[in-house]
Amino acid sequence: MTTPLASGVSHIMLGVTDMKRSLAFYEETLGRPVRFRVDDSLVFIDGGPVMIGLSTGLAKVRQPAAGAMEVVFSVGGVKPASQRLRDQGVEVVREPRVATPNGEWTATFADPDGHYVTLFGPAGES
Repeated sequence: MTTPLASGVSHIMLGVTDMKRSLAFYEETLGRPVRFRVDDSLVFIDGGPVMIGLSTGLAKVRQPAAGAMEVVFSVGGVKPASQRLRDQGVEVVREPRVATPNGEWTATFADPDGHYVTLFGPAGES
C-alpha cells in the first residue's frame, strides 16, 4: 500500500452564474456564513469540515455550470504532489501556481471522467 497523496478534502468549488443569488442561497436559505471573500467572483462559505467555494470564474470555463465543480485536496506540497500525479500519467489541467495572497499554491488535474481534482497547500519542494 502506498502513502496517501492527500490528507483529505478541504473544500469543494462550485461554479455559479450569479454570485448574489448564490450567496443569498448559502447565507440566507442554508444559514451558512461567509468565511472569506477573495473578490466578487470568489467567495468561501463555511461548510463545516469542508469549505464551499463559490466561483463565477469556474462557471465561465466549465459549462454547463451545474457540472462546474472541482474537488480540492489539501496536500503538504503542491509541487511534489503534482509531479507524482504527472508521473502516473494523470492529465494536467492547470500547472502548479500561487493561488492566494498568503502564498498557498494550487494545481489542477482531471480524473478519468474529466472532473477537476485540485491540489492545494504550500508549494513544497520541486
